[in-house]
Parts: sequence; C-alpha cells; structure tokens
Amino acid sequence: MISAPVARARPPIQLILASLLRADSTVLVKNRRALIISIALPIVLLITTNSAKGTNNLGGALFVIGLCTTYGLMSTSILGYALTVARDREKGVFQRLRVTPAPTWAIMSSRLAVQVAANLLIALIVLIVGSGLHHLTLSVGQYLLFLLISVLGGAVFLSIGQTMVGLLKSADTVNAAARIVFIALIFLGLFGQSGALGATWESISRWTPTGAVMTLFAGVLDLSAWSARDTLCIVASFGYIAFFAAIGIRWFQWEAR
Repeated sequence: MISAPVARARPPIQLILASLLRADSTVLVKNRRALIISIALPIVLLITTNSAKGTNNLGGALFVIGLCTTYGLMSTSILGYALTVARDREKGVFQRLRVTPAPTWAIMSSRLAVQVAANLLIALIVLIVGSGLHHLTLSVGQYLLFLLISVLGGAVFLSIGQTMVGLLKSADTVNAAARIVFIALIFLGLFGQSGALGATWESISRWTPTGAVMTLFAGVLDLSAWSARDTLCIVASFGYIAFFAAIGIRWFQWEAR
C-alpha cells in the first residue's frame, strides 16, 4: 500500500520575513562601497556649497540641506536598488527565491524595507552635518518630520528605480539608464532650482521628483513658512509613486529571459 505524500507546512511568515531581511541586510553591508558613496555625495555637496554665495544661489540653507538629502536618496534608490535588482535577476537569485516558501510580496518587501532603512540613515547623517554647518537648531519634531519625508522621497525614487528594472531586462542597460536619469534629475535640481536656466526651467524643476522632494525637506525644517505649494508637493510625490510603481510592478519579470 502506497502512502499519500505528506504536505509540508509553510514556515510562519514572520520567520520568512526575518530570513529575507537578514539576507538582504547582509548584501547591503557587503556592498558598503555603494552605501558610502551615497552618504559621501551629499556630504561633499554640503561642504562645497557652505558659503554665503553658494547657499543663497540654491535658495538658502534649508533648500541646500533638502537638495543634498535628495541626492543621497536618489543615489541609493536609483543607482543602488535598481542595479542590484537587475543583477540579481540575471544571476537567477529571484528565480531561486520563487521556489522557496517565501511569497513574492515578501521577497520585494524585504528589499524595499532594507532600502528604506538605508535612506533613513543617509537622511539622518545629512541633516546632522547640514544643521551643524549652517548653525541650525532643530527640535526633535523637526528631525522626525524630516525622516518621515525621507521615507516619502525615498519611495518616489525607489518607484523610479522599479520602473527601470521593470521595463529594462539587461543589468548593463539598467545601469546606463540609471546614470542618465540620475544626471538629469541632478541637473534639474541643481541648475533649475537655482534659476541658472531661466524662469521657465525653474518653474518646471519645482514639480519634478527632485524639486518636489527638495521643497518638502525645506518645508518641514521651517513649518512656519509652509504653504499650499508644499501641500501640493506631497500630492505630486504620491502621484509619482503611484504612476512609477504601477509601471514597475506591472512589467517586472522575475527572470532575465
């Protein structure tokens, strides 16, 4: 008499998530060079613009801190996250993970959670250094609001990175596209916001992902100056997240081919 096969119970979802988070955190630590660069870039920009002329050209100390934090988030989200996901897909990491008991939503949630943690670290370091350089005295509430905006801003750029890995299959292509998008967003943020490109480009840059996130960072550092424009930047940020995430999730493939 042949006995029926015994179905194996799926491990608790808490155990699955803990294992995924541990593995993804280890990958991030091992790839610490990219994380260090993401932290170093905004710090260098803070130092190079730490003059009366440089600060005024970029809209003041609050906008400078927002600009530098935004660039740090872009670096780790667009260059780091997108390229890591594309390379892991080519290596068959996702294909192997999908035959495990881990649901697909848990696999991606773990990666995104690790990136959010990295974004919070970058934002905190930039805020501490920036407030020291510009002699700002901030409350605990301002720190918390700043970190909250870093989660929102990071989500904007992570959704852009997800769109690239969803539409582009090759890791090399994703790498090239990420660099182009990164440079374009820096160009719009740095030169558009300063007004160096004229009033039209300045107006356009305010509503780009870079401009919206920069505005929100500056807004939470001076709540007394909060305006309807800041509120609209929140709406614009959620709009960017919904738009890019929908494309990235819809067209994402778990295998390279």
